[in-house]
Amino acid sequence: MPLPDRNMTVFLGGLFILTVGVPLMQGNLLPDYAVQLAGKYLCYALLAVSLDLVWGYAGILSLGHAAFFALGAYVMGMHLMREIGARGVYANPELPDFMVFLNWDQLPWYWGASGSFAATLVLVLAVPGFLALVFGWFAFRARVNGVYLSIITQAMTYALMLAFFRNEMGFGGNNGLTDFKDLLGMPLSAPGMRLGLFLASAAALAGGLVIARAITQSHLGRVLVGLRDAESRTRFLGYRVEQYKLFVWTISAMMAGVAGALYVPQVGIVNPGEFAPANSIEIVIWVALGGRGTLVGAALGAMVVALLKTLLTGWLPDAWLYALGALFILVTLYLPRGILGALDGLKPARKVQEATI
Repeated sequence: MPLPDRNMTVFLGGLFILTVGVPLMQGNLLPDYAVQLAGKYLCYALLAVSLDLVWGYAGILSLGHAAFFALGAYVMGMHLMREIGARGVYANPELPDFMVFLNWDQLPWYWGASGSFAATLVLVLAVPGFLALVFGWFAFRARVNGVYLSIITQAMTYALMLAFFRNEMGFGGNNGLTDFKDLLGMPLSAPGMRLGLFLASAAALAGGLVIARAITQSHLGRVLVGLRDAESRTRFLGYRVEQYKLFVWTISAMMAGVAGALYVPQVGIVNPGEFAPANSIEIVIWVALGGRGTLVGAALGAMVVALLKTLLTGWLPDAWLYALGALFILVTLYLPRGILGALDGLKPARKVQEATI
């Protein structure tokens, strides 16, 4: 069900207040690590919005969205590795340290554009978008739906994880890409850079919400809801269902890639573990908790779960997976519309109660 404009306005207003308040509090009331942590949560929120766009409105339950997130992260990580230059352990101005260690004598061809920040920004969108376009073209033309599509998306991200673990792929193998120094000439550890990445993450989340909102409120969005609820009937009415699915699927993957690209410089590492199927399942829980088909609810769900994970892993590190499983069960049984849907459902009841009194 389309989200009321009021909820979107309130969320964007709160996000604006956050972007104004954080710079004022940084260094005094708010330590630098908290700014970095908040920026990471905003990246998760954008990732959740990207999944809600396809699951909540088109009915495509993806268990492979972590792959698009990880690809965007690797693209940015490659650029950050090139930025290190001769400051690495082996002082090689052309090759990253792991390539020198593995006796590589030159950069692979697919690392060629990673030295340019402008080209990296393009590839952050292009690489996940291209994978989604190719995968979606075959899957949707074959009319793969439901649980079968979910299984295939999970197989895709698992296959990518296994591939990126191999040293021969040229992405750092098991260790991934790390030891980043700076971005655009500014140290990543500098308070100004951390604040800049936080603001960029907030802007990306706001932009992603606006784009997703525009799509879902357009004629395209109404068709997506139609094929989600009755795909056969929508196809019978003459709509090219495969094209609608492919478009929104590709846009969603590009949004996830942007989230991954902003995530990497804030955490300082990217490795094949980002492709893990469990990560994709966790994203689904974010969206389910916040409210499927609400966009804003998905963003809130991601930030709430991320905050709980940070707190619980600090107190009881071994209990997080059990807590996550319990959270999924509770949401499924008692909050089928998520937190935001439950809150919206209380409003008519209050009006009726007031009228009765």
